[in-house]
Amino acid sequence: MKNLTYTPTLIKSFKHNGHLHRQWLENWLVPQEFLDPEHQREDMVVLINCQTPIMEADGKQWMSKVPAVSFFIPGSWYNVVALIEETGVRYYCNIASPPYLAKDVVTYIDYDLDVVLYASGHIDIVDRDEYERHKASYHYPEIVDQKVATGLSQLLDRIQNKKAPFQDGLVVSYYNAWRQHFAKE
Repeated sequence: MKNLTYTPTLIKSFKHNGHLHRQWLENWLVPQEFLDPEHQREDMVVLINCQTPIMEADGKQWMSKVPAVSFFIPGSWYNVVALIEETGVRYYCNIASPPYLAKDVVTYIDYDLDVVLYASGHIDIVDRDEYERHKASYHYPEIVDQKVATGLSQLLDRIQNKKAPFQDGLVVSYYNAWRQHFAKE
């Protein structure tokens, strides 16, 4: 079997005005050949991290507390972060511009609006007020507002129909395979 190589990859989020918002400094890109066939068909970019340093725009750093598997789907106006917690997998979904992957960096514009899917199945849509505030202050064009609304609708459809990447078993298997890979080194 071919030796799989996880590539170190940086995640950078920006705001609509072009300013850096946040960076996840230590992530590992899951090799394409290791992705689930459904994830391969959608050309998903899947990244794993565990207790990664996170740097805010002002330079302050903090450490994530739980393992995470992030999913970026080309052309989609959202991304999904599966947080592996003691109570199960919680999905934190950012309404955001489609991702851009260049070499070892994934970038996107964060549009504030978030959807949280708890392990219990409960769904919360959060930060609507922040979205409205930034929509006014950054002067989002109508097309962005439409893309955000469409992205939210498509995301909620994926969640309600348990479509990829909302599959706890796959999330945990990606994380476990990554851990085993680095345990061998």
